[in-house]
Formats: sequence, structure tokens, C-alpha cells
Amino acid sequence: MRVALRRGGALATFVVILIATVPAGAYLKLGSRIGTRSMTLKWNRLPIRYFVTNAGTANVSAQQFQSTVTRAFGTWDAVPTSQLSSEFVGFTAAPPVSGDGATVLGFQNRPDLEKVLGATSFMVDTVTGEVVESDIFFNSAFSWSVAAGGETDRYDLESIALHEIGHLHGLAHSALGETELRAGGRRVIAAESVMFPIAFSAGSIASRTLKADDIAGISDIYPSASFTRETGSISGKVTKNGAGVLGAHVTAFNPRTGRLVAGFSLSEDGAFVIAGLDPGPQVLRAEPLDDADITSFFDGSLNIDLDFKVKFHDRLVVVPRGGGVSNVEIKVVSK
Repeated sequence: MRVALRRGGALATFVVILIATVPAGAYLKLGSRIGTRSMTLKWNRLPIRYFVTNAGTANVSAQQFQSTVTRAFGTWDAVPTSQLSSEFVGFTAAPPVSGDGATVLGFQNRPDLEKVLGATSFMVDTVTGEVVESDIFFNSAFSWSVAAGGETDRYDLESIALHEIGHLHGLAHSALGETELRAGGRRVIAAESVMFPIAFSAGSIASRTLKADDIAGISDIYPSASFTRETGSISGKVTKNGAGVLGAHVTAFNPRTGRLVAGFSLSEDGAFVIAGLDPGPQVLRAEPLDDADITSFFDGSLNIDLDFKVKFHDRLVVVPRGGGVSNVEIKVVSK
């Protein structure tokens, strides 16, 4: 994730970009620091009403584009443990740019952004943190497909739309994925989150389905009553030599269900919280983001600690239904 912030009056503009071939590390919520406060970006007024540009691109008509993004919105709306809803308002000639008061999704031809498949921007109320407008553009310099089974050498529009709409809802990137370095960049081998920042290769439709990490993240921002009642959480610290570790990636693995949900230590004292966990035992693991582009997740001015070895917590953590386990300490050591 690359984030550019431009302030003006009571509104701030944020841009979140999906990169095709560069590395990125789950879940993070988008936010902003307003004075001394940290604000989570979210929509306070539902349904989210959006427009679609009335121009398609090669191989994708405006009507096909609208049907595809509406299906992607519907996938997020259908998460049973969150309270989300969206509404397609109509077609528009307006481009997907911030500042016009309307949430618009559409294509833009940006050959200068040779690795960028799509980008999401926001207009945010800097007093409340409420999203008042969000726009998504898909780069028509790439070849796109809306075919049910995908098409060779074309990027799957539904997969990329699902990722970008996750940003529109307030989710940042997830580190739950594996890549391999090849000539020209990195190729995704596997991902346990739609919000993993590197896209699968052209032709793949593997990212049309939300994973446990995506569901936990969106439910944490827009929780239903069942989310807080049926799931649990783990909180604690990652420490090294008695001091907190900032930016450690902490994963919780449920050996019964095979589900992975993750978070980061987001303060100087190494504190982390992972919510939306199924009740029962969880295996905890802390790792550094030493194979990722740190600026995809954190402000470049932060002193993210990469100098520690991967560490499993020394015991299973049993998560209660509707409650939490606190004061868990994962002690790591330098490499």
C-alpha cells in the first residue's frame, strides 16, 4: 500500500494503490492521526451509494463493468458477522476522482503507472474520521477480463475490484501471502487474504472469495451483534530484550479449522490485538516484515523493527467465545 495524504480545510484525501508485481505483509485498518487522536476510517452512513462511469475498456463494456463491481460489493455485504450495505445509484460521465462529492468507480488509462492495477482514494472528515467519498480507478493500460473462468493474460476484474472495495470499506493490506522472486518482479504463490497487496498473475480468479482474515477485518470495523457474541480476541505484546517490538506481524492459526487471522504490533511497546477469532485453541507466531515493502503497511518515518527471528508462542492460547485473552507476551530474539 502506498498512501499519499493531502490536507485541505476539514477534509483529507488518501490514496491506496494495488501493485501488480512489487512485494508487500493481517489485517490493518486504514486510519489517520488527527492531532493526538488515531481515527479509523469508516463509513458511518449506510448503504454506501456508488456510481459507475459510463465508459468501458477493451473487452469490458460499461454494463459488464457495473455488473462485476456490484457483485464484488455484494460479496462484502454478504459477510454475516458485519453490518455493511451498498447501493448502485447509476451510470455517470464523471471520472473516478476525489472532490466531486460522489463515490465513482471506473477505468482510467494510466500507462505511466506501469505496475498499478487499481487505486482507491478517499475524502475523509478530519474531525470524525468518517469517509464522505471514495473513488476507485482501474488502469485500462492493462488487459481485463470479466469471463466466469478468467482469461489467459488478462487480469480478473472481479478479483481486483474485491480488493479495492476492501480498501474503500477501510481495510489496509494483509501480509498473509507467499511470493517468489522471478525476472521482472515477484509472483504470488498463495494468499490467505484478498487484501494481500500483490495480485495473482493475469488469468487467475483465485481472489474472488474472501478469506478468514478479510472477514475478521471487515467485521471488526462494522461489527454485527453476532461478531462480538460468537468470536474472541487475543491481545498482548511482542518484546525483545524486555522492550517492545514495533511492526511485528503476528498470526493466529486455528488448528481445528485451518483459519489464519493476523495483526501487527502497532505501538512502541509492542502491543497487538487480533480480533474475530473462532473460539478454541490458537497457535501464535511473530515474524518480521523483512521480505516486504515496509511502506506498504507503515509510515516511512516509523522505526519498524526487522531484526528478530521468527518465534512461535510457547503454548496454545485458548480463545473464549465472546471474550478475550490478554497479556500474552511473545518474546523474540535478535537474528
